[in-house]
Formats: sequence, C-alpha cells, structure tokens
Amino acid sequence: MEFLAHYHLTGLAIGVATFLIIGLFHPLVIRGEYHFGTGCWWVFLVMGIASVAASIVVGELFWSTLLAVWGASSLWSIGELFEQRRRVEKGWFPANPKRQAKSKK
Repeated sequence: MEFLAHYHLTGLAIGVATFLIIGLFHPLVIRGEYHFGTGCWWVFLVMGIASVAASIVVGELFWSTLLAVWGASSLWSIGELFEQRRRVEKGWFPANPKRQAKSKK
C-alpha cells in the first residue's frame, strides 16, 4: 500500500480492481442463472451484506473501497440475475436443458 500511495497509484489500482470485480460478476450471474436459476439470489445478498459490513469495519482505505465495490456488485447482481432469466426467456442466452426437464415434470 505504501508503494501505491508513494507513487500516487492508489486511485488507479482501485479503478483497475473495480473494473475486474465488475467484469467477474457478469459471468457469475450468467453461470449462476444457468445452473441454479434465480434461486441463488440469496448468495449474492449474503455476500453483498457481508462485504458492505466488512468495508465499514476495515480501516485501510484501499481494502475498504474494494470491499464496498464487491458488496455493491453483489447486491446489483441480484437484479441482474432476474434480468438474466428474462434474457434466457427471450432466447438471448441458452437455457439449461437439465433444469428445464426437472421443472416440466
């Protein structure tokens, strides 16, 4: 952290990490909906609440910020999970045939 602060790179590092975190959540939502449907929304909720709470407790600005970004991305992903279901219904993404077979029985 001292290196980042000394060379004024903290903001850049937070920006890059934020970009990577948001980029990670996109495939997590797609795969989560594919394998579990919207039933996995609570995982994003728990992860989001825990991360936001941790961001309040952590004193280091860099890690606190990244925890807050992780938490916000987790909470945002709940809505995206339900939007992903709509995208699957429209045929924009493949539906999981195993899950469809179970729900038709």
